[in-house]
Amino acid sequence: MNLTAIDWAIVIGYFALSMGIGLVFTKKGGESIEEYFLSGRNVSWWLAGASMVATTFAADTPLVVTGLVFNNGVAGNWLWWNMLMSGMLTVFFFARLWRRAGVMTDVEFAELRYSGKPAAALRGFRALYLAIPINLIILGWVTRAMIKILTISLGLRDVHLGGLTISGDIVAVGICFVITVAYSAGAGMWAVLWTDLVQFVIKMTAVIILAVFAVRAVGGMDALVAGLSAKFGSSNAAISVLPVRVTPNGLEAYTWMPLLALAVFLSVQWWAAWYPGAEPGGGGYVAQRIFSSKTERDGVLATLFFQVAHYAIRPWPWIITGLATVLLYPAGIGAAHDHEAAYVQAFVDLLPTPWRGFMMAGFAAAYMSTVGTQLNWGASYLVNDFYKRFVNKDASEKHYVAVSRWATVLLFLGSVFVTMNLTTVEGAWKFLLALGSGTGLVLILRWYWWRINAWSEISAMVASFLVSITAIAAFKGRFPAGDLRADAWVMLTTVLVSTIIWVSVTFMTAPEPESKLESFYQRVRPGGPGWRRISDRLGYGGESIPGGALAWTNWLAGIVAVYASLFGIGKLIFGETMTGLIMLVVAALAFGWIAKAFREEDAGPRAQRDVVRPVAAD
Repeated sequence: MNLTAIDWAIVIGYFALSMGIGLVFTKKGGESIEEYFLSGRNVSWWLAGASMVATTFAADTPLVVTGLVFNNGVAGNWLWWNMLMSGMLTVFFFARLWRRAGVMTDVEFAELRYSGKPAAALRGFRALYLAIPINLIILGWVTRAMIKILTISLGLRDVHLGGLTISGDIVAVGICFVITVAYSAGAGMWAVLWTDLVQFVIKMTAVIILAVFAVRAVGGMDALVAGLSAKFGSSNAAISVLPVRVTPNGLEAYTWMPLLALAVFLSVQWWAAWYPGAEPGGGGYVAQRIFSSKTERDGVLATLFFQVAHYAIRPWPWIITGLATVLLYPAGIGAAHDHEAAYVQAFVDLLPTPWRGFMMAGFAAAYMSTVGTQLNWGASYLVNDFYKRFVNKDASEKHYVAVSRWATVLLFLGSVFVTMNLTTVEGAWKFLLALGSGTGLVLILRWYWWRINAWSEISAMVASFLVSITAIAAFKGRFPAGDLRADAWVMLTTVLVSTIIWVSVTFMTAPEPESKLESFYQRVRPGGPGWRRISDRLGYGGESIPGGALAWTNWLAGIVAVYASLFGIGKLIFGETMTGLIMLVVAALAFGWIAKAFREEDAGPRAQRDVVRPVAAD
């Protein structure tokens, strides 16, 4: 693809803007590690929410969605759409609690909730586990996708330095990485948040423009639907948002989504499996944005905005372009018949100047927003939960900021090694999902049941790891490659066995000391029947959970609102105007219910809470 001077000017301008934002916030981010990792806990909901959305819009995301719709139509996205239910749990049941906890990372929560050496060991282990192997795998697959994008779009050549040959695509990704490291290492979270906002606007504009050109290339929306009907056997199989169809015998799942797999996705996976960005009970960089928020309300609204944008608004431009590639590149791209790469090829073939330059800037933005967050997030674990906790407890804030910057750089270097040795993004994604399959329930209940202790979490992690590895070996060979029934059986087996183990360990080990339970309750005030014994002793009586009974109705309303928005927008795009408008009216009513519940909560009596500061380790 030939980029003109105008295209290159757009790309260079984007890089200059990103670096400029980093320079503006370098001094402020260097004041303390709370400023560096949490922006001084002074972020408005719209900025925190936009950052969440931008972070999860990685360079690989449009490519993955293109592969899903090529193989399974629009409904193939249920492989990740099902996680909305977990996300809405975070909004209405956990966002307030995370903000009240006053911790710097979700890993630090271990020593707020538990006590003694088991809590310290859990905190230290999770810090290293999440910061190094998990974080580097995510960085590796995002970079691997960016390499594919640059290879196809720019046709880069190798660079020869003496006897050393460096791949041209690695050089280009290196430029993105170095700029990302520069602003994220220098200014920390302030730079990440504001560049995320800019990057989100750029990349959403770029993918919408590409979707418009892709539909034009196949002859319009009617021609797209007709072509897809021929490929998939019917228009319903291609563009229906539901993974089931109505037959004379009742509802029937499509062959790619067996009923067993569908049942597991909708009833088990979303609450049982831990996965970065979709943790049951919240966590990771989502929790980091909540910690950064000005108030509890900002944390809740930021997380709600994220769920709406992530699931209802953002996917459709990717999906439309992905569907167009089914007709434009039916054999995929290259000798490998790569259907994901067809997304990149579409932009190369269809976009004129200056939209080519804008799209290149959009891909760079998608890549850099995710990498910037992952580096800052990973460094927060290494510094706050390992170095400061176990290595050097009494250094100055300037020292910890300096160590944080070096940790960011070292994570970048480690991710380069992982990128070079990562062969399959999908394999890494499924592996991470399987490893966390048995931990979701304990991560939820630790907030709402006093009897959960440190050994509950430890045993859940160990059991989930061992059982999932065993289950993968046992079930993968029994089903054809890509058969989702294998994944479903791995998930069910891991959840069942792991749950039995950690519940048994909970009752075989001593509960946390009363003093620890009381201090946790006073700080967080989770309420609910699971804490009644402790709340009565402290004189609070039978407190309800945050939001009271409305939390449950808001959760259901949130799910209805987002799915109705998602389906309604899709119906409008494909010309089913009346159905689409009805769904959007349903969505508006559900959002109205949530808004009314917020107003009632704000008008009610508020409990007086102590000023929350980070908790000292035992």
